[in-house]
Amino acid sequence: MAQAPDLPDTDQPAVKPPGRDGPREPSPSPSPVGPASAVGIRLLDAPVNRRDDTRAHRYVVDHLRPGTTIERRIMVKNQSEDRRPVAVYAAAADVTGEGFVFAPGRTENELSSWITVSRPELDLEPGEETEVLVTIEVPRAAEAGERYAVVWAEVAGADDGQTVRNVGRAGVRVYLSVGPGGEPPSGFEIGPLTGKREKDGTPVLTAEVRNTGRRALDLAGDLRLTEGPGGLSAGPVKVEAGTLALDGTTTVRVALDRRLPDGPWAAKLDLASGWTKRSATGRVSFGPVPVAATTAVDRSGQVLTGGLATSGLVLVLFAVYAYRRRIRVRQPVAAA
Repeated sequence: MAQAPDLPDTDQPAVKPPGRDGPREPSPSPSPVGPASAVGIRLLDAPVNRRDDTRAHRYVVDHLRPGTTIERRIMVKNQSEDRRPVAVYAAAADVTGEGFVFAPGRTENELSSWITVSRPELDLEPGEETEVLVTIEVPRAAEAGERYAVVWAEVAGADDGQTVRNVGRAGVRVYLSVGPGGEPPSGFEIGPLTGKREKDGTPVLTAEVRNTGRRALDLAGDLRLTEGPGGLSAGPVKVEAGTLALDGTTTVRVALDRRLPDGPWAAKLDLASGWTKRSATGRVSFGPVPVAATTAVDRSGQVLTGGLATSGLVLVLFAVYAYRRRIRVRQPVAAA
């Protein structure tokens, strides 16, 4: 399997983009928690050497030598209809078998203790947004390894005298690798594709994905089906595989429309985490008994192209297939 090339350390200018204490909660995305509409946050910068890495435009993803300091800008917006105070701070996070998880409240870990924000307290009018500078200062004595945190923007609901107050917060994830030399490689493998049909009739394609690199991954991509009955094709269907920890494995599961014919189909699954991309192909069927693909190919450097679509396309293709069958049945047979 090919590995991503080493990258230079990123203690350099940024460009505009086109914890271990306490119980943890799953955080599938750096999205609001609680009253989600109250506050918004987004990253404004990405490292120069990651201008083609879409993941680095959404999260702070970097590799730094000990003793390095970097700065990144974020935009915080009051999305409510009232003037609100907004707190901006860093807190602990981790990547486990459950994916990317964050610690409750302002729980600290090593990485969050290295992060400071230029304006920890904001007072924003409805719809107002403002920039905040985030500084990450890696100590000279820091040990090599990857660390995780979240930079949060938080608002509290109005105090109505009740015991419980709603708190809403939105965050930007931080994936920071520390160590000498170039960045550790990222990589993953996709196992054989398998098709089956659930008891309720839903066709499902599954594949096991294993993180073979030395950085956590955020996997997404699409599935295409071709060479189906009557020459039908379906997709691309959007695939969200979530965050995969170091040495971790996950099963990607893609549910399709119940009216999809059993097949066989030629399946192609494309997944990517930033600029690390892999593909797997194989022949699958969606009969009552799970059938593994006859082949699986892992291709590095594959670029995902085209828009992502829902399985609604499958419905259209199935209708065309059914229409063709009716045409064949009604066609008169020539006399001998």
